[in-house]
Amino acid sequence: MNVKLHTPSTLKSGSGMSSAKQFFLSLIATTVSIILTFGTAAVIDNQKKNASKKEMVMMVISDMDNTIGLLEKVDSGLCECRRLQMELAVHPEYYDSLRFSFAPAMSWNLDEFSGTIENIFSSSIETFNTIGDVNFVNEVSSFYLRRHQYKEMVIDSLKEDLVKHPIMNSLKELMKVSFPEYVLMNYSCLEQIRAFRYRCMKMMNVSEEDLYDFSKQHQNIERKDPESEALFEKTIQEYDSCTNVIYQARKKLGD
Repeated sequence: MNVKLHTPSTLKSGSGMSSAKQFFLSLIATTVSIILTFGTAAVIDNQKKNASKKEMVMMVISDMDNTIGLLEKVDSGLCECRRLQMELAVHPEYYDSLRFSFAPAMSWNLDEFSGTIENIFSSSIETFNTIGDVNFVNEVSSFYLRRHQYKEMVIDSLKEDLVKHPIMNSLKELMKVSFPEYVLMNYSCLEQIRAFRYRCMKMMNVSEEDLYDFSKQHQNIERKDPESEALFEKTIQEYDSCTNVIYQARKKLGD
């Protein structure tokens, strides 16, 4: 027996059911296309946002590292000044020779704080939207506030103290500058900033390896010209030689 299958008349081309089927298939295809288009755009936008977030987080923590590096330099110098001051308190007769050791001990760059990253972090609401972590933002804000306070309490205050009491003029003036107090304040601020760094890294799951890679990727690609370095070294040597001759002349003249 031969059985012939016939397409139901309701699904034949031109029928109402066939038109409905084509409409629904078209609707499904359009819906899928829209989902894929907007879904892909959302994924790309999310990836860009995560990359921007990571970049900002790394920049801020690197700024903390730079600040910690400066405070460590200051700590080393202030500890040396304290040691010299304590030695002169016991042996004031050494003043004429030891007083020249204070300047090298305080050779850090007092203007080394850069406000670039702080300005980027603080000046745009987009930064807060990108990071999306209130606790992290609060920690970073507290870090920058503490850094400003440190600059006033230690850096600026020491500058004023050294102007008010020229330690190179006399032992009496030198003893009026409390280096032990500055050592204590500097160390306290250093520990607080280290704590800010630790908490921020923990919040954002940043490892030391991540920071190392970020630093390598963003290090200054410009390298000093060898001739410029040699010239700078020569200039330093000439400076040392000249200042030594002048110093010897002053000693002969009784300073």
